[in-house]
Amino acid sequence: MAEEHPAEARIAELGITAPREIDIEAIAYDSGVEVRYESLSGCEATLVGFASRAIATVQKHSIRPRQRFSIGHELGHWHHHRGQSFRCRVDDISDNLAGRDRGKEHQADDYSAHLLMPGQLFKPLVKQAKAPSFNDLREFAAEFDCSLLSTALRLIDVNTVPAILTCFNRDGLRWFRFSGDVPRRWYLKNQLDEDSFAYELISSGKTQPGFRKSSADTWFTNDDGEDHELREHSVEGYSGEVITLILPSEAMLAARFDPDAFPTRYNEMGPYTAKRKLKR
Repeated sequence: MAEEHPAEARIAELGITAPREIDIEAIAYDSGVEVRYESLSGCEATLVGFASRAIATVQKHSIRPRQRFSIGHELGHWHHHRGQSFRCRVDDISDNLAGRDRGKEHQADDYSAHLLMPGQLFKPLVKQAKAPSFNDLREFAAEFDCSLLSTALRLIDVNTVPAILTCFNRDGLRWFRFSGDVPRRWYLKNQLDEDSFAYELISSGKTQPGFRKSSADTWFTNDDGEDHELREHSVEGYSGEVITLILPSEAMLAARFDPDAFPTRYNEMGPYTAKRKLKR
């Protein structure tokens, strides 16, 4: 049996049974962390602690979902890294996802997501929606008072629905996340395909009302992509980004491993990067 996530164990310990009961300031206070709101320059929140007490200072000009996630992030540091020497800088979630070698920051983000959207409360909503689009995720986000992006990432994390979340800007792929049941044999393109609805959004601002069907060949470099179909829904992200939720078809989920899709190969000399046939 998998060990319960510490943030979700905290929610259970406090007897919280509904999203509206997740009072993040009260949880912080009970954890020995006082929350203060001030004007900050260059970051969303800071944490200073000693012994069993700490002060989390949060950007007072940020929107409420951003403030709540920042507090949860600092509580993640307080839980995992208390007594350690580290420098915390709470950045935009998308920047954290695109960053490298930021293990402690990712760990704090993960704690915040589980604290604000605990699986015992979040999963039932996902199961009711069956195949949630960003329209459903907006409703979930409002229910938990979280941002749309953090809610979409939580959808990937709970793995109730096999899905892929991607982030592109005009320079190409920034980051992506696969839910646990999506085969890693699917290899994303580095640039948006002009046939994708995401490309329409980032190039001309044309929005989507919901999921639309597309060929897997539009998104993935796999040679058999043209034989598969998927559903995609894209919305605007931060700073010129486009965030896309992809629901693979059953056939895509059942497809066998495709070693030719991946750029890293191995021979007697070790790993090397193979040339890939780019599809546009």
